[in-house]
Amino acid sequence: MSRNRSDLRPTLILGCGYLGRRVAQAWLDSGHRVAALSRNRGSHLAQSGIEPIRGDVLDPESLKGLPDAAAVLYAIGFDRTAGKSMREVYVEGLRNALRAIRCTGPFLFVSSTSVYGQTDGEWVNEDSPTEPIEESGKIVLEAERTLREFRPDAIVLRFTGIYGPDRILRRQALLNGEPLVGDAEKWLNLIHVDDGVQAVLAAERNGKPGETYLVADGEPVRRRDFYTLAAEVLGAPPARFQFPTQPIREANRRIANDKARRELGFVPLYPSYRKGLPASAAILSVATRSPCG
Repeated sequence: MSRNRSDLRPTLILGCGYLGRRVAQAWLDSGHRVAALSRNRGSHLAQSGIEPIRGDVLDPESLKGLPDAAAVLYAIGFDRTAGKSMREVYVEGLRNALRAIRCTGPFLFVSSTSVYGQTDGEWVNEDSPTEPIEESGKIVLEAERTLREFRPDAIVLRFTGIYGPDRILRRQALLNGEPLVGDAEKWLNLIHVDDGVQAVLAAERNGKPGETYLVADGEPVRRRDFYTLAAEVLGAPPARFQFPTQPIREANRRIANDKARRELGFVPLYPSYRKGLPASAAILSVATRSPCG
């Protein structure tokens, strides 16, 4: 769907954080009018050309001012400092928002592959069973089901772990030379934040209403390999690993991105951590040296 600023209805973002802020900028760059929900005054958003709307998904009264939207990106994350439970934010907050949002265009919902509970390292796709073993995954799955009650046409994007500039997994622990607790041979599934943006844009253009897509770079990596390279590009001591003293039952799977490639035309700029990690560390290094901080 082609839109520009002549369209009176904005593209609406709920959750203008690490991913959402970059999607907003991409939409602005392409000529869209963009509005975003913010719990504060949103001056930082306005400086970027984003129209801030003050409100909170946990305060239904504050959502009455949401505009009619040409499209919606729902990417609300869990803020542990807010004093609310994950279920309150992900399920109750989503329900409040769905009752208030008015949108006849694409509704894009950022979910997580934590809804999968496979433990044997097998490949997982959109048709695989969703039987999460962790509480967070159960809450995310409940949120998806709540979404479908209100918006069966919504496009669900199940993201793997997002990394990129200012977000390299376990960065501080690596810099401190701390041992990483966990099974180093288990799989990590990742997506560079810039590719996450491209996946959202591709879903808006080409996504089929009611479908679910997995957002991953398509190259799962053993934890040992990822953190070894991460330590190298960060200039940190060599990564060390410590097996947990108590057995931990945790998910261990490999996420496929075939459907997103086929139906959305999604082609990652960083198809592997081997390319994405050095690029992320390089940007981080430049930002650290910048006098502007």
